[in-house]
Amino acid sequence: MGKRNRSTTGRRGRAIAPALTGIIAAGALFAVAELLSAFFGTVSSPLTSMGSTFIDFTPSWMKNFAISTFGTNDKTVLLLSMAIATVILAAIAGLAAARKLIVGASMVVVFAAVMIATIITRSGATVLDLVPVVIGTVAGLFVLRYLTLAAQRAWANQPDPKNHEDTVQSPNRRSFILGAALIAGGSLVVGIGGNLLSTARNTARQFRDALKLPAAKTKAAPLPDGVAVSVDGVVPFVTPNADFYRIDTALAVPQLDPNSWELRVHGMVENEFTMSFSELLASDLVESHVTLTCVSNVVGGNLVGNAKWLGYPLREIMARAKPKGGADMVLSTSSDGFSASTPLPALQDDRGAILAVGMNDEPLPLEHGFPVRMVVPGLYGFVSATKWVVDLEVTTFAEKAGYWTSRGWSSHGPIKTSSRVEVPKALARVPAGRVAVGGTAWAQTRGISKVEVKLDNGQWQAAELGAEASLITWRQWQFIWNDAKPGIHKVQVRAYDGAGTLQVEDQAPPEPDGSTGWHTITFNVV
Repeated sequence: MGKRNRSTTGRRGRAIAPALTGIIAAGALFAVAELLSAFFGTVSSPLTSMGSTFIDFTPSWMKNFAISTFGTNDKTVLLLSMAIATVILAAIAGLAAARKLIVGASMVVVFAAVMIATIITRSGATVLDLVPVVIGTVAGLFVLRYLTLAAQRAWANQPDPKNHEDTVQSPNRRSFILGAALIAGGSLVVGIGGNLLSTARNTARQFRDALKLPAAKTKAAPLPDGVAVSVDGVVPFVTPNADFYRIDTALAVPQLDPNSWELRVHGMVENEFTMSFSELLASDLVESHVTLTCVSNVVGGNLVGNAKWLGYPLREIMARAKPKGGADMVLSTSSDGFSASTPLPALQDDRGAILAVGMNDEPLPLEHGFPVRMVVPGLYGFVSATKWVVDLEVTTFAEKAGYWTSRGWSSHGPIKTSSRVEVPKALARVPAGRVAVGGTAWAQTRGISKVEVKLDNGQWQAAELGAEASLITWRQWQFIWNDAKPGIHKVQVRAYDGAGTLQVEDQAPPEPDGSTGWHTITFNVV
């Protein structure tokens, strides 16, 4: 029995070894490339560039599904999917190499060519950014050849299954297993080392951690008493930075050195100019609380947050540039190539659009746009909230289109009146009697004048509003149900903006210009 099991193990090993060889070779390729990318730009990372390219070419319906299903974990899911696909392709290449080495090696070269194409086509990429993937490919090909030949030697004399001769412990087989283990372990160490080295060489993070922001010339108005309702479980009025939603097209957070950062302002203007980070910090900065909303937010969703922002008014930027007649849009572009089409009047009026450098009394977090991002009240982020912004082009909607607009989304993106129930949670179990209901509503630049709730199939009843901080922030609300009876119940909410206009009842998905509908949740009173 022992001999039969060892013989079976030998045959299985012979079948598995080629696939394992391909996977280990791919691991070596990526480990070496990621290590070397620490000495080049972020774009030189094959994982980052391939993922970013995949994001760019993903159909809108798939992006909507990913965001609605996975929320801010969409990028993690993408990386996991890429890892699974890479393992499968690498295993196939290993199996092909076992039959004919040149075929498996050719598959690796083709895969490398795809990576090269994704790198060189990224915004800001140079030929030097190809060095990591080229050297990584050479390492991967070497490992593929070495392990393929080692596996062929190890299983060259497969035992006759009739006599169950034990050759599992042959020197060649042990040599293959040891070599595969050492290369796999070395690749893991190299990969981890590359990540640590990238972190150590991250000048953007070091600069941010040492940065002391200047005081605002115009400070944010103090929040009035009562902006936060007394219902436990309603989100904080000011969203902590760590909890603020992040939805963007950057698979890896851009690492911009503020010492070399410049904002270029050009296009249909009388005065083109560039602005450095030090010049921006020396300007008359202003502070304000602003609620931002992602257009991908579904009814009742959490892709909305409120923060205190510090920055320089964009109307001052536009005044200095002096837009020419006929211009009606500003195309803002980030360092990674994302662009947004913002109506020019939204950057010239008094709504408080800024080039933000601070968030909740600290420098912008890297993932929220450090060193500089745009904050424009009243517009969904896909047409206004460009992070890592480096370029403002004054143009027209007829001539240019932003990243999402060119993919079928609307061009202007005004935020729609919305409201949600946050307490009780959907499907929650709550004690009978007094049940506190609460949540938030928003209609940036218009404000919220009234919120109503409906319990089960009853009449609409007015909720109690928290104090209004401004027209560009959300507003909390609460409602106390004093005689809740056991059973399954539902609560629905709707809001009116500052002009008394009721939010849209009809359910609509986020695409192309934001979701609509009255939020309803069901809960159990026990």
